[in-house]
Amino acid sequence: MRLALREVWTAFRRAPGLGVLSVFTIAFSLFAFGLFGLVAYNTRIALERLEERVEIRAYVTEGTEAEAVAAAVGDIRAFPEVASVTYVSPDDALKKARTEMAEFQDVFEPEFLPASLEVRLRAGMRDPVQVKTVATRLGGYSFVDDVRYGEEWVQKFYTMRRAATVAGIVLGIAFALAAMIIIGSTIRTSVLARSREIGIMRLVGATDGFIRAPFLIDGLLKGFIGGGLAVGLMWMTRTALTVTVFKFEFFPPPVLLAAVLVGAVIGLLGSSLSVGRQLKRV
Repeated sequence: MRLALREVWTAFRRAPGLGVLSVFTIAFSLFAFGLFGLVAYNTRIALERLEERVEIRAYVTEGTEAEAVAAAVGDIRAFPEVASVTYVSPDDALKKARTEMAEFQDVFEPEFLPASLEVRLRAGMRDPVQVKTVATRLGGYSFVDDVRYGEEWVQKFYTMRRAATVAGIVLGIAFALAAMIIIGSTIRTSVLARSREIGIMRLVGATDGFIRAPFLIDGLLKGFIGGGLAVGLMWMTRTALTVTVFKFEFFPPPVLLAAVLVGAVIGLLGSSLSVGRQLKRV
C-alpha cells in the first residue's frame, strides 16, 4: 500500500496538470448531475407541500343536530384514508374568510357561510381516485348538503406530478450517463498517458495486481476529491439561489456522503476498466 501511494504521488508530480484536470472534470460532471438532482429534490418537496393542501369539505345542512355531526365525525376519522376531521362552525368560517380575504371582510355574513366538515387525507392517499372515493362516502351522510374538493385541480395536480416524475427519471439517467462517459474518458486519458510505464512494469515481471494498485488508488482519490468539490459547488450554488431567487432546500447529510462515495466509486471503476484494457494490449 505504501509503495502504491508513493507511485500515485510520483505520477502526480510528473503530470500535475493532468491530475488536476481529472479531478476538476470529475467534480464538474458530478456537479452538473448533482445540480439537476438538487432541482428535482426541491421540486419534489414543493409538490409534497402542495399536496398537503388537498382537502375535502362537506357542507352541513342548516339545523342538523350536533349529536349527529359528532357521531359522523367519529365514523369519518376511522376511514383508513383520513388523517383529520375538523368541524368548522359558521362563526369559524366567517372568521377564516375575513382573515384570508380582509379586503372583502364587510361582504361576508354568517348566514352565507354554512357549517362544514374539513377532511384532510393521509400522505400517499391523496390521488384523484382515493379523494373521490372519500368524497362520495361523505356525500352519503343525510345531513351533508354538498361536497367539494376541487376535482379538476386534484386531477391536474397529479397529472403534473406524474409528468415531473417521469421527466426527472429520464433526465436523471441522461445526466448520470453523460457524467460517467466524461469521467471515464478523462480517466482513460490519464491511464493512456502512463501506458509506457505500464509496459515497463509488465516487462520486469510485475503482476497485474501490482500494476493496477497505483492506478486504482489514483482513481479512487481523484473521484473522492472530485465528489467533495462537487458537493461544495452545489452548496455554494444553493446558497446563491437562496439569496437571489428563493429558498432552496439542501440535500440531507446521508445524500451528501453518498455523492462523495459515488465520485470515489466512479473513479475506482473508471481506473479499473482503463487499466484492464491497457494490460491486454501490452
